[in-house]
Amino acid sequence: MTQETPSPLLHLSQDHLGHGAEVVLRDLDIRLLPGERIALLGASGAGKSTLLEALRAALQQRDVAAAWCPQRQGLVPQLSVYHNIFMGRLDQHSRLTNLLNLLRPKPAHWQAVATLCEPLGIAGLMERSVEALSGGQRQRVAIARALYQGHDLFLGDEPVASVDPHQASQLIQLIHARHATSVVALHQRELALTHFTRLIGLGKQADGQGRVLLDVATDGLSPGDLDFLYPAAATHESSNVS
Repeated sequence: MTQETPSPLLHLSQDHLGHGAEVVLRDLDIRLLPGERIALLGASGAGKSTLLEALRAALQQRDVAAAWCPQRQGLVPQLSVYHNIFMGRLDQHSRLTNLLNLLRPKPAHWQAVATLCEPLGIAGLMERSVEALSGGQRQRVAIARALYQGHDLFLGDEPVASVDPHQASQLIQLIHARHATSVVALHQRELALTHFTRLIGLGKQADGQGRVLLDVATDGLSPGDLDFLYPAAATHESSNVS
């Protein structure tokens, strides 16, 4: 008996995506299935952020909740680590509860955030303002805020760009442990191949238009198979060799 393919969480089919009159990606036809681990790869400006934002908007239209970890993080520098993480659930509480928590955190909320911060290595920073943190620590706070939302689906735009490869691997494993499905934009090819089941590669074709150039399972791929997604880097390496 053949196993039926699960119904997609989302089918994004659009002629183009962009900002105003600027077209970033054309001819999109992407299905997101439950349980998939999808890495988005491509050079800077290829359209990874645009695609993630479109996926998030389409999911919201279908009332599918997704944890969101944006590239710019969206943290409030003057507030503490605890309060920035608690912001992940502001919509789940009344305005009065949120206001009181700002003045004096409830023990239950504090403990819930502390438990989440422990595996991220920031439990000892909960009272510190975000503006006093390093780039890597801020990135962990942004991930913690997304995890605190408690959704099954995770969307992340370069969530591990500010940490070393070993730490990045640990953070991706933590994200996957807490979410059934994930779509994450990355620059690290090795991380995409070792921690994700599917890879979507974005780039510009000869006509200058951005498109999906690759949409395949990661099994059997090597980092070298993805060189064509980074033509500028390949050209630079060739010039150094010559």
